[in-house]
Amino acid sequence: QVRLVEFGGGLVQAGGSLRLSCAASGATFSDYAMGWFRQAPGKEREFVGAISRTGLSFKYGDSVKGRFTISRDNAKNTMYLRMNSLKPEDTAVYYCAAGETGLVSEFRAEYDYWGQGTQVTVSS
Repeated sequence: QVRLVEFGGGLVQAGGSLRLSCAASGATFSDYAMGWFRQAPGKEREFVGAISRTGLSFKYGDSVKGRFTISRDNAKNTMYLRMNSLKPEDTAVYYCAAGETGLVSEFRAEYDYWGQGTQVTVSS
């Protein structure tokens, strides 16, 4: 069973950047496709992006395309989310997730393990 911990959230001004990290332990990291989701107060959890086991395939949510970049380092058991040109509407708790099927998916049901989340707040 893989355990996931997110790091790097915080408060940033609109137009700024942040990089989130998701550290995995307890299993072979490269066995899992990975995803990022976010949830704002009163809203459903939203797909941000996903990356394949090898790091060669990606998928992004429409609201973050061109601004956010996912990457992973299997040697370090870590996935990253680089967020540029941040907007107040990006404010949310960001979660990383791991999927055993290996599908690069925007659907929450495809992911088996979740981190506890990290807060990102973008001020206007």
